[in-house]
Amino acid sequence: MSQVKILLDESDIPRHWYNVVADMPTPPAPPLGPDGNPIGPDALAAIFPDAIIEQEVSRERWIPIPEPVRDIYRMWRPTPLYRALRLEAALGTPARIYYKYEGVSPAGSHKPNTAVAQAYFNHKAGVRRLTTETGSGQWGSALAMAGQMFGIEVRVFMVRVSYEQKPFRRSMMETWGTEVIASPSSETRSGRRILDSQPDSPGSLGIAISEAVEEAVSRSDTNYALGSVLNHVLIHQTVIGLETKKQFEKAGDYPDVIIACCGGGSNFGGSAFPFFADKAAGRKVRLVAVEPESCPTLTRGHYAYDSGDTEGLTPLMLMYTLGRNFIPPSIHAGGLRYHGDSPLVSQLYHEGLIEAVAVPQRTTFEAGITFARAEGIIPAPESNHAIRVAIDEALASKRTGEPKTIYFTLSGHGHFDMGAYDRYFAGQLEDTSYPDEAIQAALADLPKVARNPA
Repeated sequence: MSQVKILLDESDIPRHWYNVVADMPTPPAPPLGPDGNPIGPDALAAIFPDAIIEQEVSRERWIPIPEPVRDIYRMWRPTPLYRALRLEAALGTPARIYYKYEGVSPAGSHKPNTAVAQAYFNHKAGVRRLTTETGSGQWGSALAMAGQMFGIEVRVFMVRVSYEQKPFRRSMMETWGTEVIASPSSETRSGRRILDSQPDSPGSLGIAISEAVEEAVSRSDTNYALGSVLNHVLIHQTVIGLETKKQFEKAGDYPDVIIACCGGGSNFGGSAFPFFADKAAGRKVRLVAVEPESCPTLTRGHYAYDSGDTEGLTPLMLMYTLGRNFIPPSIHAGGLRYHGDSPLVSQLYHEGLIEAVAVPQRTTFEAGITFARAEGIIPAPESNHAIRVAIDEALASKRTGEPKTIYFTLSGHGHFDMGAYDRYFAGQLEDTSYPDEAIQAALADLPKVARNPA
């Protein structure tokens, strides 16, 4: 019998995170202040502890994982790598399909990998209160759990459409003692400004980030925590790819293509970056980021300096962006509805070192159901994007007869997303391609320094 689960021992949990900056052919572009000039690490001190800032700007290849963080990781790590034998049979493909299942974490997704780390570093710095945003609720749930573990109060601004679509993710956060506010809210100046002009605004991650950052900078006892985009977040997530490499060694195989969904970039970066080290050393491997057709940041966005939030409270970052005022269609993959992408992911895509593809909503649910009926696990809507492209790769292998090895990260389960599946079965889900005119209009909203990035 072929091995279905490739498992590691707790002693195999990585002792270091991997920093892709060390292997990038071009150094990352610096963040800029409102005046267009590069800013230093001190500009981040109002919302992040020193240890996080050091990781954000680090060019070291390996970042030590503190033992208290590794100790908590032991609750669910190492996560299993599965050979999808039943899916292979259902598709009739000669391809070998593997997936790493991050849904075994207590919060049901990959997000605790960085939530625990960020809570630890803030706790060590004496911080007792954190604010953050969340889209689908996966990140908010993870930080709520991690905050509880380190005695930190957490306040979450949840994008309003997800607040209404995903009430049980809200319940998870509240179970862990976290206050959840629908964003835009009347609690902040940023939220009130949006509500004054758009009382029925469905919200966006950019708006929710503005509210969370505004509150953090206004209180001396509060820091901000971010679930994706920034370098330190992607560094923490590399435990996924580092474990996966060990598991492939154990299986005696190696992927030809690595696939992960991409909103802000934490899942893709955590899965693909450790393999980029092999690619940089000359090994042939494809790294594919998958995003929604309705939020096509990499595939149709502008590569320019833009703010990470709607109000412009964060530094300007060189990234692929749809414009900070982007209000995404209310698709159910709430974790992928962000106007920008990680500067590291964006740069690698801009330089042609990784690939990106955008897929429509309904076909992702079709893929998720095919996967669930073969493998048993019901995936989160975000994960369905990776599954869609993995199945497409497997079907292409069937047509050519090439027995390639396909890997994707199953970033979380869909147990709190069954309302979305209900809508799919009822024929109520729509495919929404973001209009060209709206993308072009985003140019007018970009900061003036963004027009011709170096």
